Amino acid sequence: MRGFLGILCAFMLMFSSCAQKRNLVYFKDLPDSIATKTDILKIPETKIQSGDILRITVNTLNPESNILFNSGTLQTLDGRNSGGASGQLTSEGYLVDENGYINFPVIGQIKVSGFSREEARKEMVKQIGKYVKDPIVNIRFLNFKVTVIGEVSKPSTFTIPNERVNILEALGMAGDMTPYGRRENVLLIREESGQRTMIKLDMAKKDLMNSPYFYLRQNDIVYVEPSKYRDPSGDRTLRIITAVASSVSAISLLFYRIF
Repeated sequence: MRGFLGILCAFMLMFSSCAQKRNLVYFKDLPDSIATKTDILKIPETKIQSGDILRITVNTLNPESNILFNSGTLQTLDGRNSGGASGQLTSEGYLVDENGYINFPVIGQIKVSGFSREEARKEMVKQIGKYVKDPIVNIRFLNFKVTVIGEVSKPSTFTIPNERVNILEALGMAGDMTPYGRRENVLLIREESGQRTMIKLDMAKKDLMNSPYFYLRQNDIVYVEPSKYRDPSGDRTLRIITAVASSVSAISLLFYRIF
């Protein structure tokens, strides 16, 4: 009987270890103790899209012009404007409409969608230069954000102030993957230019760092898929086997003590 109990315990331990074994290593194909060098890809410039919110400031040598160009009615993130009593403002910026235009003081409508920040800045300088001399224009995204969901410790949407983030940094902000996250099958969802791209990324391979998807763009969504060990049916099966094994152990122990 003791031999039977020993075999049963060994079986339970083996099953448990097999069920919990997961490869939690990033870039596991990197060689040990050898420095690997690769060229850093140029980060593609983020293009302005409809729905983006831009913070635009103008500075000139004329204080009155500064007030004029910086005193327009600005859209807020929740769609309200700064001129009414519709509630507390959250963050001010110019909303790019569905046709790709912003409505800027004095100048009126300016098309900015499809431009990088630098291209939009040059266009703004050109337009404002018709009214004042040597204007200085600064443009920033207010809605550069990425969302990380699935098998991570802290799923959330994160605003990126410097408009530059790679997928590792995004996972770090979300508290990294849980032990149940599939590192070899991370889904990236990207919407730009009227198209939605969905691609699976393998976090276990070093080639990811040379991928055009390594650096994220505004409004990207990263979904970490759960492994099969996280599957509820698998959990139930494990619980059932554990319960049955425990019951058999208890009955066997009782039988051993009686006889």
